[in-house]
Amino acid sequence: MSNARPWFRHYDSGVPHTLEPYPEHTLVDIVRRTATESRDHPAMFFKGRTISYGEVERESNALAESLIQLGVERGDRVALLMPNSPQLVIGELAVWKIGAVAVPLNPLYTKTELAYVLNQCGARTIIVMSMFYRKLKEIQSVTGLRLVIATSIGDYLPPLKKTLFTLLKEKKGGHRITLEHGDFLLHELIGRNAGTSEQRSMAGPHDSALFLFSGGTTGNPKCAVSTHRSILVSSMQIAAWIRVILDEGKDVVILNMPLFHVYGQVGIMTAAMAGRYPLAVVPNPRDLDDLLHTIKTLKPALLPGVPTLFTALLNHPSVRKQRDILQSIKLCVSGASPLLQETKRSFEELTGGRLIDAYSLTEATLAATFTPVLGVYKPGSVGIPVPDVEVRITHPESGLGEMATGEVGEVLMKAPQLMKEYWQNPEETAMVLRDGWLYTGDLGYLDEDGYLFIVDRKKDLIKPGGYQVWPRDVEEVIARHPAVQEVSVAGVPDPYKVEAVKAWIVLRDGARLSAEEICDFCRQDLASYKIPRHVEFIEALPKSTVGKVLRRKLVEEHCRKAGTTGK
Repeated sequence: MSNARPWFRHYDSGVPHTLEPYPEHTLVDIVRRTATESRDHPAMFFKGRTISYGEVERESNALAESLIQLGVERGDRVALLMPNSPQLVIGELAVWKIGAVAVPLNPLYTKTELAYVLNQCGARTIIVMSMFYRKLKEIQSVTGLRLVIATSIGDYLPPLKKTLFTLLKEKKGGHRITLEHGDFLLHELIGRNAGTSEQRSMAGPHDSALFLFSGGTTGNPKCAVSTHRSILVSSMQIAAWIRVILDEGKDVVILNMPLFHVYGQVGIMTAAMAGRYPLAVVPNPRDLDDLLHTIKTLKPALLPGVPTLFTALLNHPSVRKQRDILQSIKLCVSGASPLLQETKRSFEELTGGRLIDAYSLTEATLAATFTPVLGVYKPGSVGIPVPDVEVRITHPESGLGEMATGEVGEVLMKAPQLMKEYWQNPEETAMVLRDGWLYTGDLGYLDEDGYLFIVDRKKDLIKPGGYQVWPRDVEEVIARHPAVQEVSVAGVPDPYKVEAVKAWIVLRDGARLSAEEICDFCRQDLASYKIPRHVEFIEALPKSTVGKVLRRKLVEEHCRKAGTTGK
C-alpha cells in the first residue's frame, strides 16, 4: 500500500503504516506462547475469580482431547450457546486446537431461530449454558446435533460465590438441569484429560475458524466465514492502534459486548489476547449495575460499547451520584451505530479519557476505521483506515468508478482479513465480494485527509417528495435538545410525499416536550424537507443484543398502527 494514503499523516505516533508480513500462525499459538512465557498472567477476571493463561491453556488442551475422543473432527462446526463466560473462551480455543470451526450463537434466539441457524451452519456438536439446555433439547430432533455438552455459569465462580449460587440462584434461575442420556458436562470432559501433555494446533492460518451470523444484503441470516488469519490480522491491527494509550499486558479490558457478535469476538476478546490485556468478563451487557460494579472493582482502562451504552451510563443514578466511578477509563471505543457528538463530549468530560468512534462489518472480520486515539478528531467521522485496510467510495447505484473527495457513494473496503465467504451461499457472496473488495451497502464519503463519514445505510435513505434525507443528519440535531435522551429517525409511508421523515424520541426523566417544539427546534438547523412530519414520544427504543437501534422495528410498528406497508 502506498505511503501516499492521506490518512497516514494522521496516524498516532508509534502506529505503523503496515503490519505486513503477518506471522503464519493463529491465535491458538499466541495464547500458548503467553501461557508458556507467563503462565500466571491473568487472562480473565470473572466475578471475583482470576483465571490465568496457564489455566486457559491447560483446560482448553484437555477439552480438545475429549472432543477428539468423542468424534469431533477437523472442519466440523461446533456451536457455542452461552453468554460471555470463561467457558465460551476456553471452549472456543479447544475447538480451534482440533481444527474445527467455532459458531458462537445468540442465547436469546427463539427455538425457531435457533433451529434455523443450527441447520444453516450444519453443527453436529454444541456447548450450551445450562439455562438454555431445555430450549435446545426441545429442538434438537429437527437439527443435525448429535453431541450436547452442558455447563453452568457457576462452574467458574470463586468458592463462596459458587456455594451461594448453588443454594440461592441455581434452581430459581433455571440453571439446574437434569442431564439427558448421552449428553455430557463440560467440567467432566475437561477433568477426563486434565493431565494431558498434548498441545494440539491442528488448524492453519488459512483454515476456517469462525462462523458469525450476519444479515448480509437481504436481511436473511447467513454465516460469514472468517479464517484464523482474518482473526489474527484484525487482532494485531487493533492492538497496534490502542497501545498508544494503554499499557500492554497490564491494563484491563472490559469484555461486555457479546461474543456471538464480531465486535465482542474480534474487536475485544482476540484483540486483547494479541496485546495480552486481561479481560474482565461481563455476561450481560445490559446489566449496567453489574458492569459498573466490575468497573469499580477492577478499574479497567478500556471500555468498548455502542452509543446507547454510553448514553445509559451518563444517565445512570450511580454515575450521577459517584462521578469518579469511571475515572479509570483511558479509552472508550464506540461502534455498531453512529456516535452523537453530545454523547462524546459528555462522556469524555465525565471520564477524563478518550471516546473514539469505529466502523466495520461482520463480513470484514472487523477490517476497520478508527478515530486516532490521540490525534485529530473530526465530528461525524468514524475515523481513518487502520494499517493494511483500504477504503474507497464508488457510485451508489452502479458500484462503478470512484467518487471525488466529499461526494457520497457506497463504501468499499479491501483488507487481508475480509471474510472468506458466506457459508454455502455463492450468490450472496458474489454480491458483496468483488475483485477483492467488500461492498458494504453503507453510504459515505472520504474527506481530503482520508477520514470516513458514514451517511447511512443505502436502504435507510429517506426520500420525501424526491428529496434525500439522511436519518443521522436529523438525529444529530434533535439529540442536541436538552430534553432528549435518545432519538431515532426513519422514513415512513406518506400518501402525498410517498415517504415522510419520522422521529421517535425518548425524553429525559421529568422532561416535557411537544412535537411542535421539536419541529421548531429543528428549523434552526435543518432545511424544511428534513423537518420530521411525524414525532412520537416513546418509553424506549427497540435495540439489538449489542444495543443498536432497530429502525426497522419502529417503522413496522408505525405501519401496523397506520394500516400501511413499509419499504
